[in-house]
Amino acid sequence: MKNYLVDNDGYYGEFGGAYIPEILHKCVEELQDSYLKIMETKEFKEEFEQLLRDYVGRPTPLYHAKRLSERYGCKIYLKREDLNHTGAHKINNTIGQILLARKLGKTRIIAETGAGQHGVATATVCALMNMECVVYMGKTDVERQHINVQRMKMLGATVCPVTSGNMTLKDATNEAIRDWCCNPSNTYYIIGSTVGPHPYPDMVSRLQSVISEEIKKQLLEQEGRDHPDYLIACVGGGSNAAGTIYHYINDERVKIVLAEAGGKGVDSGLSAATIQLGKTGIIHGSKTLVMQSEDGQIEEPYSISAGLDYPGIGPIHANLAVQDRATILAVNDDETLEAAFELTQIEGIIPALESAHALGALKKVSFNPDDVVVLTVSGRGDKDMDTYIESMRS
Repeated sequence: MKNYLVDNDGYYGEFGGAYIPEILHKCVEELQDSYLKIMETKEFKEEFEQLLRDYVGRPTPLYHAKRLSERYGCKIYLKREDLNHTGAHKINNTIGQILLARKLGKTRIIAETGAGQHGVATATVCALMNMECVVYMGKTDVERQHINVQRMKMLGATVCPVTSGNMTLKDATNEAIRDWCCNPSNTYYIIGSTVGPHPYPDMVSRLQSVISEEIKKQLLEQEGRDHPDYLIACVGGGSNAAGTIYHYINDERVKIVLAEAGGKGVDSGLSAATIQLGKTGIIHGSKTLVMQSEDGQIEEPYSISAGLDYPGIGPIHANLAVQDRATILAVNDDETLEAAFELTQIEGIIPALESAHALGALKKVSFNPDDVVVLTVSGRGDKDMDTYIESMRS
């Protein structure tokens, strides 16, 4: 049986690793040496599980969406990560990482954010644990996600708008890494997705794997079997997708469908379909698929959703694509909006634009009537209301 999880050297097939400046070597090496030891202790597990239960509100429901199922001719369950405290799956990861940071003796937390959900989740756990919090966010995203910016400030975080590049997630990540280089001794960088140098992709995947752990138990209760026929999730950096598939990744009975942001169309020059457009390269400390020009310059991605316009992809997902373990579908802006309104109007659930990409994939797959499909609604749509209102006007 093939193993699609990380190997001992921090690679997923040919992707992954740690490509970092010398100044960060000690920080990353300390994390590599200690993350599993800490995460596997009884003390860590108990505190993590208790906070997920009593603070975050887990387990999240696995909801049988009957009307959506009728429309697509199969049995669709929605994994409701939108019902977590702070409104998305991001909180699972930030709680785990801040417990780790505290154990490592760090006192200052930095983070990057695109859609703002990871920034809010980081600011939330910093308030909870009484730690200084600095969040880097591209100026473009600060403007289109202003509600989340206000939430972060209300929680006590310093939000730093980034004005380099096209002022989105890539540029926010660049600035966060720059900060980390300047403050390696007291600062812990909570990365929000399955990107960055090893051990971040594995660590984030493990912390988010509570999603698939719950899916297994909930399916067993509702279907009498613990595995679906299909798992569907959206991918930008890929943390909600990694959490959704973690306990099924080596189970070939389960088909994996990943929806990336097609933007205005894969061939339009305005897209964030990284897996389909990318070539192997290095970005933010990891070897993965990267949108880049002939001479290796990173190309600017575009998506209607602030959380998916990243020019790279988590190495775990790059490997799944190259090995044909996952089907990768590009869902463009119009298809995303259509899918968001469809879910809202037939199930009464307003999804985040990111999650709506996963919903947009439903039309692109041919299901059998007895197929059991689990689709992760990674976040709720409150933060995207301005975009939804604008689309209703046009």
